Amino acid sequence: MTFAEEYKSELIRAIDTIDTERVGTAIERFREARANGRHIFVCGNGGSASTASHFACDIVKGASFQREERFKIMALTDSLPTLTAYSNDVGYDCVFVEQLKNFAEPGDVVLAISGSGNSPNVLRALEYGNERGCFTIALSGRNGGKMGPLAKLHVCAAHPHMGRIEDAHMIAAHMISYYFMEAEGAAACS
Repeated sequence: MTFAEEYKSELIRAIDTIDTERVGTAIERFREARANGRHIFVCGNGGSASTASHFACDIVKGASFQREERFKIMALTDSLPTLTAYSNDVGYDCVFVEQLKNFAEPGDVVLAISGSGNSPNVLRALEYGNERGCFTIALSGRNGGKMGPLAKLHVCAAHPHMGRIEDAHMIAAHMISYYFMEAEGAAACS
């Protein structure tokens, strides 16, 4: 078996660990947030930051374009000046929670993404989201780490390999975003 074949085979195993019923619950929470004018905040580090940004883009454009009902979603990873100011002046563990303190309201949704499930800044974001009365979702890997039991909804790609976890996270994010783009009949835009 070639490396590519082995990687693909293991990726399929990682994807198979995603509980699609829980993804369905996330879809319902996103639908409720949109219907009630609530905000959705997404965060993560490294590859998970890229997934957060990609996901927010898919929801802002793909799932909202030419729609009367639109999502209010923000990737907390996308303001580089804010991230670097807090990192330099206060500490990296507060970069997401401090933004949430400015914007999050009860009934909003906080989606934290972490392959290990143990990143201090995403843990703090989930803790604050819970304290603030937000619906918290953890998208984790391996055994879920500390964020699995912390979130109100936990979606896990239970695989040991970080690359495959990140791949599976993007697929879970696409399950959510493409539900709104395709299953709800949104205009297809590329």
